[in-house]
Amino acid sequence: MLELDHLAVAGESLEEAVAHVEEALGVAMGPGGQHAHFGTHNQLIGLGDGLYLEAIAVDPAVGELPYARWFDLDRFEGVPKLGNWICRSDDLVADVAAIELDVGQPVKLTRGGLRWRMAVPKSGVLPFEDCFPALMQWDVSPTPATLLAPSGCTLVRLEVAHPDAARLHDAVPVRDARVVYVEGAAGLRATFDTPHGQRVLQ
Repeated sequence: MLELDHLAVAGESLEEAVAHVEEALGVAMGPGGQHAHFGTHNQLIGLGDGLYLEAIAVDPAVGELPYARWFDLDRFEGVPKLGNWICRSDDLVADVAAIELDVGQPVKLTRGGLRWRMAVPKSGVLPFEDCFPALMQWDVSPTPATLLAPSGCTLVRLEVAHPDAARLHDAVPVRDARVVYVEGAAGLRATFDTPHGQRVLQ
């Protein structure tokens, strides 16, 4: 079974990605860490309902890698944006095999005491112009969603836009009332309840 786990905001730098989240939601992000395998780093905030949000970017202390980074970060440029949604699986190998798209193969990852696997395509680019969710499986408990202090923000709606929204909807094996598919230019738009009222992050 696949369930929404977290959202990722990408930036050319981590500082820019964090500033984008904090300006949009009006809350401060907490610390994160480094992902040695993909040469990236992040910061996090906890959301309600067992979710969390990360700001992520290529770590400038890491040089080029002999393989593509996750979340299509090798090609990222421009202003920060909500770039990916991530869903967790109880059986990642089986779920990847059941999806008739190139969602990648599981890669073992760590950050501090956290351990998980994520399906990452060799190109680093997920189907439907990165609008298909990244799939992962936690190999440790508790996870960030339960470890992070609450920020007072709760996801209300995640709009997944794509020119072929109906086909994308049918391809994603996740049914969550908060996730809505709309026709339009490929991209994500999230609405949150926050301590400052309803806010939008995109």
